[in-house]
Amino acid sequence: MRRLSLLSLFLALVLLAAMLVACSEEDKPTATSKPPVPEESVPDDESPSAAPVDEIVRPPSPTPEAGDPFAAIRAEMVQTGIIDWGVEDETVIAAMLAVPRHEFVPEEYQAQAYENHPLPIGFGQTISQPYIVAKMTEAIDVEPGDKVLEIGTGSGYQAAVLAEVVDHVYTVEIIGDLLEIARQSHERAGYDNITSRHADGYFGWEEEAPFDAIIVTAAPDHVPIPLVQQLKIGGRMIIPVGPVGGFQRLWLVTRVSEDEVRTNDLGGVTFVPLTRDAR
Repeated sequence: MRRLSLLSLFLALVLLAAMLVACSEEDKPTATSKPPVPEESVPDDESPSAAPVDEIVRPPSPTPEAGDPFAAIRAEMVQTGIIDWGVEDETVIAAMLAVPRHEFVPEEYQAQAYENHPLPIGFGQTISQPYIVAKMTEAIDVEPGDKVLEIGTGSGYQAAVLAEVVDHVYTVEIIGDLLEIARQSHERAGYDNITSRHADGYFGWEEEAPFDAIIVTAAPDHVPIPLVQQLKIGGRMIIPVGPVGGFQRLWLVTRVSEDEVRTNDLGGVTFVPLTRDAR
């Protein structure tokens, strides 16, 4: 109990200090601008403009897969909304090119499936913008043999992207009807390496722990200690943290020892809240 309290206090102090630093530097000019981290809510018709491309060697432009009617428009999305926005990991880029996002979008939004913004999927939830999915996947730096947990299955799109990168994905969703839709989408798209569970994601998946990486796709107002404890030593978690409708930051949390974590602030975001009431 004392170890849990110390870890909770340490984590809260680290995040508070980092948020104060981030807020104090918010108005300082920077040498190069980065693409804005998009809001995880239904946007207006205006699409965010692409950020300037740094002078680095980019992977080759994606090549559409023959026989796939969505391949060309998906390749365009990957090029203009992911590669040109700074995502560099070739494995992540290949995963974004491979996953059929239209399979995870409600029928009434099919025409927007490959536009670079979130879309509503019902139950007050959204399918994340492709750029933010790629950014978060790149940040946790996973490899094929890694064991990965996703909190907030949602549409199932993020889990499908992870399933293209690692051998097996575990994902937790608190909204039962939404989870069933995601399971059907995974089956339809041919993903048999995703195991899902209907539960409160705040508590993770203790029976399958520890994990090399955890990715959280909805925002709690603090970092859940059970998730930190389910990381391997050296494991990484990416998570948006902040109040509902308020200022949130995207954090990369690395567990460096039994009682210590290292945090890295990846910028301001607005995600849907982490739901705690089972439905």
